[in-house]
Amino acid sequence: MRNQITRRGFIVSGAAAALCGPAFAAARTLDTALVNAVVWTGDRALTDAVGISGNRIAALGKDVVRSATGRKTRVIDCGGAFVMPAFIDCHTHFLLGSVNLARPVFLDARSKAEFIDRIGAAVRAVPPGQWLTGGPWDEQRWGGELPRKEWVDAVSGDTPIAIPRTDLHSLFLNSAALRLAGIDRNTPDVPGGVIERDERGEPTGVLKDNATRRVAEVIPPLTDDLADRLVRQGIEYALSKGVAQVHNTEVDWSVQDAARRLRRADALHLRVYSFVPLADWERMATLVEAEGKGDDWLRWGALKCVSDGSLGARTARFHAPYLDAPDQRGVWTTRVEDMREWIPAADAAGLAISTHAIGDEANDVVLDIFADTERRNGRRDRRFRIEHAQHLSPGAWQRMAQQKVIASVQPYHAADDGRWAVHRIGEERLTRTYAFRSLIEAGVRTCFGSDWPVAPLDPMTGIDAAVQRHTIDGANPDGWHPEQRVSIEAALTAYTRTAAFAGFQEDRLGRIAPGYLADITVLDRNLLAAAPDQYLKANVLRTFVDGVERFTASSA
Repeated sequence: MRNQITRRGFIVSGAAAALCGPAFAAARTLDTALVNAVVWTGDRALTDAVGISGNRIAALGKDVVRSATGRKTRVIDCGGAFVMPAFIDCHTHFLLGSVNLARPVFLDARSKAEFIDRIGAAVRAVPPGQWLTGGPWDEQRWGGELPRKEWVDAVSGDTPIAIPRTDLHSLFLNSAALRLAGIDRNTPDVPGGVIERDERGEPTGVLKDNATRRVAEVIPPLTDDLADRLVRQGIEYALSKGVAQVHNTEVDWSVQDAARRLRRADALHLRVYSFVPLADWERMATLVEAEGKGDDWLRWGALKCVSDGSLGARTARFHAPYLDAPDQRGVWTTRVEDMREWIPAADAAGLAISTHAIGDEANDVVLDIFADTERRNGRRDRRFRIEHAQHLSPGAWQRMAQQKVIASVQPYHAADDGRWAVHRIGEERLTRTYAFRSLIEAGVRTCFGSDWPVAPLDPMTGIDAAVQRHTIDGANPDGWHPEQRVSIEAALTAYTRTAAFAGFQEDRLGRIAPGYLADITVLDRNLLAAAPDQYLKANVLRTFVDGVERFTASSA
């Protein structure tokens, strides 16, 4: 090709008409032109300008963009900023994350005393008769001892508190909340759940996985109006981080319902791909039959199953016991028999299925069920997903590649769990933990997400964790299991092109290409050329969704 040079393995073209096609660009005067930029198109090509017509990419390269620029074109001089396909976050709990934006912060409490003091301060701000339900906590940050109701009863009194551990697989309750939930020493454990008890058999206040459902039944639900307002706040926050779409992998219908209301009001400025519980597959199949699967702003027809718990709660399901709890191997939060029944039935109805699996046994069982489903229902482009795919058996990533199962992973968890995971499962199993590079090199389609609010929504934290694998305590400056580090291009691809593929949108999102939807993020530095220590310093200058600038930094 003429006028091309190679830099850092990428194609740079000053005459980018071949990428776009002059007929496409000239068909309509551009509405917006981003010029004087470093544009990563998502498919190993770099150029220097992007033109938008309506909600589509219409021109690439300064010459083509200039020729299609008219008097009414808004021209934005990017000053050398980095322009890329907008981020797609493949795993969020969006309403809970939105709620947490206004909740008190306990996550960084560094001691038992500091945790208690913060609980007391938060309780004083709760109106009488209401619950304190956030924010998250992490016992590892104050030494590893789980909280007990006796710690906070004196500072909380009759105000019921039910605050989640950072992984969302445990709740901490005070005595007032335990009473309202009807939980005492005579309450039996439920299948797939654990009530932590003291030496006398009394509940300590910590409930794990399915045991938390009793509490959810007594906490007053959000009103529709409040849920909508919170989701709108979450949308503004996501846009400020360069995120144009989230996959909401919630355990209920709350976000889908709120997003539908906002869509009708033309107030949904963020794309949402909604997952609802696998157990509700018949309800979803009925909705799809009646209304289809939505549009590119709000799509449904997807289901999520939670097969096991988490490593932090010791409820992730492993083949071998936990090192620090030899009598425990984790739990099945959904019965294996139910998964074997529901997954093939939902698949036969044409629904998309994703399954949370963290422990190695959980991942193996899910892969078995996926394989059996394909044998029963025949081949089709179903794109099964495993959310987390966190701890894998030897050869599991080869199985995933062979079965074409997508790994939907959250890199920040490696930076967090790497501080203490060795105490749970030992070094040998850690060689197959958060194995991002092994997954990608095996040919597994691997998309990235945050698990917000379990981890920050900001994609830069995920990119930093995937490329550097530093732990958040600073104890691994060369990377925790550095053999699993990925390249910056691989990390960006997992947040864009592969994320679009995971959502069945690779023909219109995840790239800056002619005819694609104009979802674009502008950053203040070139991530492909920046030193890794610059990733967390990168700032979002602009976020475009559907051709409209939805976020602008004050200094842009």
